[in-house]
Amino acid sequence: MNASSLAAAVPEISLAAAICVILLVEVFAGERRRGLTPTLTLLALAVAAGLTVQYAHVTQRTVLFERMYVADELGFALKLAALLFVAVALLYSRAYLENRSILRGEYYVLALTALLGIFVLVSANNLLTVYLGVELLALSVYAMVAFDRDSGIAAESAMKYFVLGAVASGALLYGMSLIYGLTGTMDLGDIAARLQAPFSPGVILGLTFIVVAVAFKLGAVPFHMWLPDVYEGAPTSVTLFIGTAPKIAYFALTLRLLAQSLAGTESQWSQMLAVLAVMTLIVGNVVAIVQTNLKRMLAYSTIANVGFIVLGFVAGTPDGYAAALYYTLVYVLVALGSFGVILLSSAKGFEADQLEDYKGLYRRDPLLALAMMALMFSTAGVPPLVGFWAKLRIFQVLWESDHLWLVVIAAAMSVVGAYYYLRVIKLMYFDEPTPQLPPARAAAGVRLALGLNAAFVLLLGLLPGPLLDLCARLIH
Repeated sequence: MNASSLAAAVPEISLAAAICVILLVEVFAGERRRGLTPTLTLLALAVAAGLTVQYAHVTQRTVLFERMYVADELGFALKLAALLFVAVALLYSRAYLENRSILRGEYYVLALTALLGIFVLVSANNLLTVYLGVELLALSVYAMVAFDRDSGIAAESAMKYFVLGAVASGALLYGMSLIYGLTGTMDLGDIAARLQAPFSPGVILGLTFIVVAVAFKLGAVPFHMWLPDVYEGAPTSVTLFIGTAPKIAYFALTLRLLAQSLAGTESQWSQMLAVLAVMTLIVGNVVAIVQTNLKRMLAYSTIANVGFIVLGFVAGTPDGYAAALYYTLVYVLVALGSFGVILLSSAKGFEADQLEDYKGLYRRDPLLALAMMALMFSTAGVPPLVGFWAKLRIFQVLWESDHLWLVVIAAAMSVVGAYYYLRVIKLMYFDEPTPQLPPARAAAGVRLALGLNAAFVLLLGLLPGPLLDLCARLIH
């Protein structure tokens, strides 16, 4: 270990230090001073962002800590994106947590620990580091789902998530152990060099277990069983967190493990992912149509969007991986705003999670209705919003890689998916408001953040080039 290695890991070290400080504040500070925790958390995120920017000038891939960790432009960019999304998610969540008397320091500690897991995962260069990042993120999220101790449905959702997540972690560990046993190395770069065709049955078996684990983490069909229950049962602030920043980590997991370390087996895993993507698109879009709970509908929407991300990997080219990265960032931005609208529409004793709760929202709160309309149109892929370019780029890379049948299926499912997004807009603008619904109240700063969130969806749609070029550069 040398000074340069420590310097590149300073953002992770700062997050770990912040977690310890906030824990000490919670233990030893008086009740009146515990309100400092949200402020300390945002300060920690700002410091980590500053440190990440300071070392984000890396243009060449550098391995650190005995080749366990990698510092590259992609890793730093994903860390900055995760920091931004987590900061906004915590900003949206504070009033919700206060209204339900669950604004406790443990929530922020778990959020920072999950973020640390994301950091480890996006910079992993060894099977052990990959597993460490996966578990650090997963265990934090399990606890966050069960954070509301008085909610039986949250505890049930957390238990389902934990049990199924443990099975997925076991599958990942078993698959990685097979790959290690057959190659004699845990280094992701060395694995790529040592795997040579024709592949033994052990390699294919290990690859299959890894694909299953990755599919579970992403929420791809048929390994999606946990996702709708967790999205619906968890507190909405936790649903917002789960549905945003961790998706960046799982994109990195897929890229580092499949597209880089197991690149030699691309013809095998791309076929597996193609089947998963088709099932994911069909199930996600079709089942979303019949949902009456908005959080559950957005869960199936997430599943459908995961199908598009997976299609980028199916293309099997750097352009395909760049398209998957672009789609991931766009999806997370839109999901952040969508769940933000739910949080801002809720009140004490009112979750605002049913579709009928949004009847006539335009009359009750024009800003929230306008933001939600932009976000729903973007997710449906309506131009000129950014979601249109994300879908179009996926279609382009599939066309260029001769996966024409996947283009047809994805386009058809996009049309199906547009129905349930437009239904939300119809409820907000054309239905009469329900009289007993409380008015939406939120701090001016939070409303401004949501407005900027929706504005970026439009701005990135009008000017798609810079983000598309950035994603291409990060991958190439």
